[in-house]
Amino acid sequence: MHDSEHRERCCVRPSGILAHPSQGQRPGERYDLRGRKFPAKIEPLLVWARFLDFTSNLDGSQRPDFSLIGGKCLSMPVHPITIAHSPDSDDAFMFYALATNKLKTGKYKFKHVLSDIETLNEKALKGEYEVTAVSFHAYAYLSDRYALLSSGASMGDRYGPLVVAETPMKPHDLKGKVIAVPGKMTTAFLILKLFESDFIPLVVPFDKVFESVTKGKADAGLIIHEGQLTYPSLGLHKVVDLGEWWHKETQLPLPLGGNVIRKDLGPQHIAEISRILRQSIEYALQHREAALNYAMQFARDMEPETADKFVGMYVNDRTLNYGEAERKAVQLLLDMGYERKIIEHPVKVEFAEPGV
Repeated sequence: MHDSEHRERCCVRPSGILAHPSQGQRPGERYDLRGRKFPAKIEPLLVWARFLDFTSNLDGSQRPDFSLIGGKCLSMPVHPITIAHSPDSDDAFMFYALATNKLKTGKYKFKHVLSDIETLNEKALKGEYEVTAVSFHAYAYLSDRYALLSSGASMGDRYGPLVVAETPMKPHDLKGKVIAVPGKMTTAFLILKLFESDFIPLVVPFDKVFESVTKGKADAGLIIHEGQLTYPSLGLHKVVDLGEWWHKETQLPLPLGGNVIRKDLGPQHIAEISRILRQSIEYALQHREAALNYAMQFARDMEPETADKFVGMYVNDRTLNYGEAERKAVQLLLDMGYERKIIEHPVKVEFAEPGV
C-alpha cells in the first residue's frame, strides 16, 4: 500500500473534515464530505484540526493522536506514572485533585498505589515506583536512584512523632527500655535514635504500636500519623514530643517525609511531573473543604475536627514548596544521622525542580 493510501485509510476522520477516498477521488488528495477537493494550502490546518480533536480527554488525560507526521498516521504515547503514598488523610488531601481528575495531566496517566510508609520505603529501595512517598531517613539509601520533589514534604513545626507510655515516664527513663517502633527506616526511628540511642526497638506495623504498649509487649511506643492526636483517648501518657526536642536543638522544622521521583525518567518528565504534583497540592489548599471531605475516607475513624487539624499540621505552605529553612533541615537531619553512625554514609540532598 502506498503511503498516501495508508494515510487515508488508517486515520480517523474528526468531525467530517476528511473523507476516505471514494470513486473518482485519488488517494493522497483531500476532499470534504461533498467530494470537493481541498487546496494544498489547507493541509496544515487539517493536521492541526486532527491534533486538537484527538490529543486530550475532558479530564485532561491523554488520548491517541492520529496526527499526520511525515505522511504517516502516528499515535502520541501515553506515559503511565505510578504514585505511591500512604493511606492517610494528609496524603489523600494532597493528591485529591489528581485522584479525582481535577487537573489536566496531558500525556501522563497517573495510577495511585496506597501502602504504609515502611512498605513504601522498602519498595523504593528497589525503584519500584516512578513517584513515591518516603521517609527522609529512607532517602539516605535512595538518593542514587531518586531525587526529592520540591513539593509534598511533611514537616513538623515544634511537633512530630511522640513517645508514649501507659504510666507517666520521664524522657531519660527511656534508656534501655523496649520501645515499639513503626519501622527502622522511618524518620521517627532516626530522630528517636538521635534523642536516645540506647533502647531496644520492637518493630511492628504503625497501627500496632498502641497495642504493643497497652498489652505490655513494649515499655513505650513511637507514634506517627494521627496517633499523635488520638493517644490520650487510650489513656496513654506523652513521654517526649520529638518535634519539640528537635526544634529546641536546631531552631528548625522537623522533616518527616517527602515525595521522590525516579531519576531515570529524565529531566523533561521530572520537571513536568513535578509541576503537576505541585498543582495538585495547590488545588487542595485552594479547595480545602472539598479536599478534606475526600480525605475523610482515609481518616481511620477520626472526627472531622481532628482530621482537619491533622491535615493542617502536615499539608500547608511548607508542603507546597521547601523554603531555605526546610532544605537546611533535611540536610542537617541526614548529616546528624551520619555523624552519629545511624546512617552508613554521607548524603547530599538533591531536589527535582518543577517545570514552568
